Amino acid sequence: MDGTGLPEVRSTCAYCGVGCGVLLRHDGAGGLAVRGDQDHPANYGRLCSKGLALGETVGLEKRLLTPRTFGQDTSWDNALQLVADRFSAAIDEHGSDSVAFYVSGQLLTEDYYVANKLMKGFMGSANIDTNSRLCMASTVAGHKRAFGTDTVPGTYEDLDQADLVVLVGSNLAWCHPVLYQRVIAARQARGTKIVVVDPRRTASCDQADLHLALQPGSDVALFNRLLTRIHQTGHVAADFLDRSVGFSETLELAQLDDPDETGLSPDEIEAFCDLWIGTERVVTIFSQGVNQSSSGTDKVNAILNCHLATGRIGRAGMGPFSVTGQPNAMGGREVGGLANMLACHLDIENETHSAAVREFWKAPNMPKKPGFKAVDLFRAVERGQIKALWVIHTNPVVTMPDADRVKAAIENCPFTVVNDLTAQTDTARIADVLLPAAGWGEKSGTVTNSDRTISRQRAVLTPPGQARADWHILAEVGRRMGWTKAFSYESPAQIFREYANMTSLAVLFGKDFDIVGFSDIDEEDYEALSPTRWPTTSRTKDGRFFGDGQFFHADGKARFIPVAHRPPEAEISERYPFLLNTGRNRDQWHTMTRSGLSPRLSAHLAEPYVEINPKDVDRLGLGTADLVEISSSVGSGIFRLRITEAIAPGQVFAPIHWTGETSPAARVDALVPSVTDPISGQPESKATPVSVRRMNATWYGFAVSVAAASPKADYWATTRAAKGYRMELAGKHVIDDWESTAREWFGLRNAVATSVEDSKSGSYRIALSEGRRILAVLFVSRKPITLMRDYLATLPEVAPQQILSGRSSVASEDCGPIVCSCFGVGLRTIIRAIHDKRLISVNDIGDALQAGTNCGSCRPEIVDLVTEHSKLLHEESEHCPQE
Repeated sequence: MDGTGLPEVRSTCAYCGVGCGVLLRHDGAGGLAVRGDQDHPANYGRLCSKGLALGETVGLEKRLLTPRTFGQDTSWDNALQLVADRFSAAIDEHGSDSVAFYVSGQLLTEDYYVANKLMKGFMGSANIDTNSRLCMASTVAGHKRAFGTDTVPGTYEDLDQADLVVLVGSNLAWCHPVLYQRVIAARQARGTKIVVVDPRRTASCDQADLHLALQPGSDVALFNRLLTRIHQTGHVAADFLDRSVGFSETLELAQLDDPDETGLSPDEIEAFCDLWIGTERVVTIFSQGVNQSSSGTDKVNAILNCHLATGRIGRAGMGPFSVTGQPNAMGGREVGGLANMLACHLDIENETHSAAVREFWKAPNMPKKPGFKAVDLFRAVERGQIKALWVIHTNPVVTMPDADRVKAAIENCPFTVVNDLTAQTDTARIADVLLPAAGWGEKSGTVTNSDRTISRQRAVLTPPGQARADWHILAEVGRRMGWTKAFSYESPAQIFREYANMTSLAVLFGKDFDIVGFSDIDEEDYEALSPTRWPTTSRTKDGRFFGDGQFFHADGKARFIPVAHRPPEAEISERYPFLLNTGRNRDQWHTMTRSGLSPRLSAHLAEPYVEINPKDVDRLGLGTADLVEISSSVGSGIFRLRITEAIAPGQVFAPIHWTGETSPAARVDALVPSVTDPISGQPESKATPVSVRRMNATWYGFAVSVAAASPKADYWATTRAAKGYRMELAGKHVIDDWESTAREWFGLRNAVATSVEDSKSGSYRIALSEGRRILAVLFVSRKPITLMRDYLATLPEVAPQQILSGRSSVASEDCGPIVCSCFGVGLRTIIRAIHDKRLISVNDIGDALQAGTNCGSCRPEIVDLVTEHSKLLHEESEHCPQE
């Protein structure tokens, strides 16, 4: 049975905050067929490369199937009782603030709600924070300062109706491709202009009318100049000034800022100001480049100040718009998942709010002060102040700044619990208790996307082994700690009802968050719940806030926030002369726990890399394919060199995705110091002073194997391939016996070895096989190796001698590195098509190969290929006689 006769289930994508609707169907082989939901208002059927590959990520490989305590499998009863006993003992002996939760935007809202209720309402501490602190906390703080609540004013429809879209610190084309395609569609339909404000030239610059490559961290200086020009040109909206406080002070401080701090020319700045001021329907989209900064909150408010000053907020096609990075970062903010918030956008330090929540929950011990924000939380763990720590669906040993220090802190914590899908994460490996959690496609609940739309995630697969939903695990611990009635949940719908009813408190206190309309939702209606944007009963205009000039401060007025440019806290020096920027790859997600399971997604950029400008490459004496050592004041890493003019001289860029499981030497956050914004607590991940030098390797290697391996080498990086794994390696120490080494690395002591050695060049090649099946191949040389890597990664069924040649016997078999992950179209396939079919545009490529016709995030790369090779075709034609 192929599964085509089975019904489709409506759900929501597992990845970013766009919140795309998906249709899921069993494929008849234990997996899922996935396609976009044409009726979902976030994506109308469109999916990016990661969403399309979701069906490739639901296998049981690496899954945690049984509870474990201190390295041994155990029963749920034993594991849960141990967790309840140890947390109870810590509270009894050391007080409520001796325990902490560190949770995740991967949780469903129902899970998040129970975790928040358990910690704040019953354990009695506000020490629950989330990895959303690392991506959106500055936006939360900026919203609260300006609006009185953490409110996203606009909707996705604004992108369709805008005449100007400004992307600030957002590579929308790679990080939120479905939204980027909406912007491109608006450009084609109404001529929408695009401005990109980013130190790097990214894929989002492909169709931009203006790219402002400002100095890292100088966004406030740019938007203060814009505010000054708004005032000078008479575009201040008088009616909005009457509904706000603080404009004069804000303008006065803005006028003192020097726009030269941006590093942009006066002409660039004035062109931007003229375009922004002269276009009423302007949406300013901002993301991690704004948030991940020691002045992130000020950057957010600098943007909000400009929209408030012009009244361009809360109306169609205009407004500031924060795009979130995780599937339920918004839901977590709504339930009070941050250490300085209560559920329903209420304030933890407001005694009236706290008393109302205590009464609603019948809670015995509400905290009176905020808890530790993420960086401070792990410092408290380090000091021994936290005696029991519970980490849920996140990997702080990789993702927290100063990651090696965080690892040491957790290792020394008296008791650590981890809920996750796998035991093979850096954090799970050092936990005392591992609890197997249900994953995407196996659990049921809700998520909230970037424009406040609540959508259902639905279970379509049975949780494997003994895996359980997180709300169920948390509630059971709550019951075992003595709070039976408060945690007597039997379904996610029951939790959602309670949560919806609780939002009546937000309405009572004049806040924005309101889903009171779902307070009586029954199981059947919950199961059938369609995507719904909140608020469900309060007054908004077309789903937007603030168009009427009414805000959520006590006096109903907005706040202009005086801000001044502050450069990144750490400065470059003779020892650390470069500034490291970090970010995402197009086809990977966070630490690749899910996306890394897909060979298709892993084929685009298959190892960690660092982008460096050609001028710096020449000055440092680096060369193509070199490995580069990057060092900071707190750590170091090794990355493959990518030479590109997309990065400015003096700056370098590296992606965040690799872990101790996939490339131990390339954990980027081990280099990032724990500098934070003083208001939001969000780390400064975009501006770390570093040094750069070549790694002087004695040998370089490339390997392909059926099974995963963890070699003992100074540098190695592994990703999934079609039939196993591919690996890049290098080492500083001489290895004399490569056959024994290969057998040890790949665990193939009894396999048949076929080898080729050239001692003069230092080249060694070995294939390990069993019968006619090749199990592993290792290529070693004194210099970086040139091979048909993408062909070899398929582990072709050829003789060992043929595979050791490193090349395909049929050139067309090698499609090259994947460019279009949606349709699996490789670099060499595109180049051959350009030459053979005389293709001259990205649309020609799409018509011929489908590449670039889905999420569109590969189109900038295709444009570059077409430009380069069309030029070659033209030169060839000029030298050929005409018939």
